[in-house]
Amino acid sequence: MKCDPKDLLLYAVTDRHWLNGRTLVDVVKESLDGGVTMIQLREKSLDEGKFLEEAKELQALCRERHVPFIVNDNVDIAKAMDADGVHVGQDDMAAKLGPDKIIGVSAHTVEEALLAEKQGADYLGVGAVFPTSSKSDVGEMSYETLKAICKAVSIPVVAIGGISQENVAKLAGSGICGVAVISAIYAKKDIKAAAADLKTAVEEMLKA
Repeated sequence: MKCDPKDLLLYAVTDRHWLNGRTLVDVVKESLDGGVTMIQLREKSLDEGKFLEEAKELQALCRERHVPFIVNDNVDIAKAMDADGVHVGQDDMAAKLGPDKIIGVSAHTVEEALLAEKQGADYLGVGAVFPTSSKSDVGEMSYETLKAICKAVSIPVVAIGGISQENVAKLAGSGICGVAVISAIYAKKDIKAAAADLKTAVEEMLKA
């Protein structure tokens, strides 16, 4: 299964921080109802057993909806559960899942983007394009750099970092094929509506 640029239109990354008593499966289901096109399970603090259990539940949900399911960073879990792919940092590129899996790589410069493409990445996550609280160690990237990265590679690029319905229009013309978000969907009271509204905004931005 390789990466279709259409799958990257609205890429939702999970975050336990926003659950407010709900289960992760419930909130992901709501976001899928709202039109999310790809799901990434991002867990920094769950033990392996719990992570695997949760990942399997989410994967079953994504399969029902024909939406790719990606595991963040944890190649072992992704392998163990036969996830559709994995998203890794620059240094973890060597950890391949298999030829039919989606490999996403984070890139912050044109050099990193070209290297990731050369090493077999199927798509790039590029940012942070706006200030963000979820990754304090990543500096904000200029629109020019984002555009230069999109121009330099032939694989799809998804913008990440601080993206919301209010600012997504600023990314028009950059060459991206979608956006990856956390709080713009999962921090909202009505997750389904937030996803649907953001998807409309992204589609308008891509047409602009």
